[in-house]
Amino acid sequence: MSDIHGIITTYGGLGLLVISFIAATLVPLSSEVALYAALRAGLPPIEALFWASAGNCLGVSFNYWLGRKSGETVLGRAMASRGGRRAVAWTERYGKWSLLLSWLPVVGDPLTLVAGVMRVQLAFFIVTAFSVRIARYALLVAFY
Repeated sequence: MSDIHGIITTYGGLGLLVISFIAATLVPLSSEVALYAALRAGLPPIEALFWASAGNCLGVSFNYWLGRKSGETVLGRAMASRGGRRAVAWTERYGKWSLLLSWLPVVGDPLTLVAGVMRVQLAFFIVTAFSVRIARYALLVAFY
């Protein structure tokens, strides 16, 4: 937590963007903690919402791209984790609509990777994955 706070204090919104990007990939890091750290450090709520959302949306876009480009190779690696197996099962069961759950911890980021592997239409991916993640951050900011 102190490392996240230090990054936010030093780099402000750009630090929050980078942390949120990394947290949206398969690296275990909490963008929610970073968002709260930014708010505690005095970043205005609208700015914090913008930077966290931008970083996280770029991160899930990276996951999608990685899934599209690497396909089965990445899918095999995702299946090595419980969250990855759950993401694949949900995608097989609910198809592209599983992206509505991509805001969830543990399984959300693998869902965006699997969406790329399954070649979910990019426009649908952007609208769905971005909106649920931005809504999550908006709720966190609203209840801060």
